Amino acid sequence: MEQPIFSRRADPESTAEGQDSLISGWSIEVMPRTAAKIDSFRDILPANTRIYIAHLDGTPLEDVVATAKRLNSEGFAVMPHIPARSLESREVLEDLLNRYRSEADVRQALLLAGGNTKPRGSLTSSIDLIETGLFDKMGFSNLHVAGHPEGSKDIDPDSSTTEVDKALLWKCDFANRTDAKMAITTQFAFDATCIIDWAERIEGLGVNLPIHVGIAGPAKLQTLIKYAIACGVGPSLKVLQKRALDFRKLLTPYEPTEIVSQLVAYKAKTPHSIINKIHMFPLGGIEPASRWAGQYAG
Repeated sequence: MEQPIFSRRADPESTAEGQDSLISGWSIEVMPRTAAKIDSFRDILPANTRIYIAHLDGTPLEDVVATAKRLNSEGFAVMPHIPARSLESREVLEDLLNRYRSEADVRQALLLAGGNTKPRGSLTSSIDLIETGLFDKMGFSNLHVAGHPEGSKDIDPDSSTTEVDKALLWKCDFANRTDAKMAITTQFAFDATCIIDWAERIEGLGVNLPIHVGIAGPAKLQTLIKYAIACGVGPSLKVLQKRALDFRKLLTPYEPTEIVSQLVAYKAKTPHSIINKIHMFPLGGIEPASRWAGQYAG
């Protein structure tokens, strides 16, 4: 019997338009060490905000699980990163997922290859993670995967998009033939045109997963340039370098108002676009990012 096609247009996250569609329901990313500095997330985030927990290589599993447990107890939707190359084996993955479910009631995850050049075990990619079948077995209802509006030299060293496109189409096919609720969460960027062009291009290829666009929160320009260089962003780095030449802007902290407003305007004109939500990278601090998002949404 033919598998029914899972309709992304029917997902509640994909039906609103304009500003409500993008900024309401925004998400944010934290690390265990930065989360520990916040006395109460209830004081700075709306209830049920989706909080991604970054899992950098070398971070003890106890720390990420404990952070997930804490955030869940405070009333937030927790989405931990699962970096394939940082896990020693399928058994380690199974144990981690068991702990997330039993200790923190986690039901969603962002699947990544991870930053390691050399995998610690046999798991090398988000596709490998999906193919273990463990996420379905353990009741993870939402699976997000990474998106790269400016390409990824780790995946396509020749600066093409061949392999990254192929991987996205595989994940889209998986979502369409299963009941998995999937979305794409992108690396942060500073150029709205680059994001829009990428979204239109992959949709033309047949990708219909909702896109949660990564946006850097308020921060010093020097901080953003450092992260942009480290993460290998291209057109976005040029945007920051141009800003650095403007003495007036150099003295004031960066805020993502311009890029978000451009994306909001595009979504209002193109409501069918798979650009769907905003995801905040709090590069200048969790509280400034939360405050900006709250003010913009308001």
